[in-house]
Amino acid sequence: MERNPGAESREPRAPFTIGIIQDHATSDVAANLQRTDRLVREAAGKGAQIVCLKELFQAPYFCKSQHSDRFDLAEPIPGPTTDVMQRLAHELGVVLVVPIFERQAAGVYRNSAAIIDADGSLLGTYRKMHIPDDPLFNEKYYFTPGDADRGADTSTRLGGFKVWKTRFATIGVLICWDQWYPEAARITSLLGAEVLFYPTAIGWHPSERTEWGQAQVDAWRTIQRSHAIANGVYVAAPNRIGHEDEPGTNGITFFGHSFVVDPFGRYIAEAGEREEILIAQCDPALIETVRRNWPFLRDRRIDAYGPILSRYLGA
Repeated sequence: MERNPGAESREPRAPFTIGIIQDHATSDVAANLQRTDRLVREAAGKGAQIVCLKELFQAPYFCKSQHSDRFDLAEPIPGPTTDVMQRLAHELGVVLVVPIFERQAAGVYRNSAAIIDADGSLLGTYRKMHIPDDPLFNEKYYFTPGDADRGADTSTRLGGFKVWKTRFATIGVLICWDQWYPEAARITSLLGAEVLFYPTAIGWHPSERTEWGQAQVDAWRTIQRSHAIANGVYVAAPNRIGHEDEPGTNGITFFGHSFVVDPFGRYIAEAGEREEILIAQCDPALIETVRRNWPFLRDRRIDAYGPILSRYLGA
């Protein structure tokens, strides 16, 4: 009997296990790398196949003020840090998402994440698309935003948004301020991401914590849970912890509360405000089930969304 190609069934994808690392950083870059090595090994020992680090993981959050000598913290990709992490990924057989301060060229610096496959190969780089500028978060001074680069990496991309087919899953990476933008999550999900990773450095101005602290944490988590629900994907957000001083200010207290949610927006792993490794199993079959029953992608009115390209539509 002739085989009907249209009737061919897909084998169910195997579940995969992710790990996210919530920790602090000091001015000792070598010590930060050593601690990260230990934590990644611990995550792999707990079964993690894909491990994501926090935003700008190997140094303090230096954007609290504007100092030109802090550009010296940047390094190329590939470079010294990614070389170390590639060797670690190969040794452990894990995928690593490694967010660092990237020097692309003289005067062009990026808030980036290197994506390293489980064989140690560097799959490519995501460059943060949305760059904030707020008190103690002077990122526009330091970072050129991501754009539609045509570099030689293995991603599937649309503009500056990308996904990578790693050994264990297809992943999307967005960074911190990107997490507030539904457009970023939607595009990355449409490219085929099964999980969105949001490496983060978010915290409190200490003087605001009493009045606004809990509301800020709740808002941060709620917006990302909404991306999981609206797109039928897993979302994982590793934040940093600890207080970091900055002369002339009260500094920032990074609040942790890292988490992983499933496509229903349910917490499947969550942390408090101490050093912690979160491990979560992600099942592609649940993505299929959720999207069949909540077919948000099917019902999108793609013919009607042109106005979203305008900055503002009011009077």
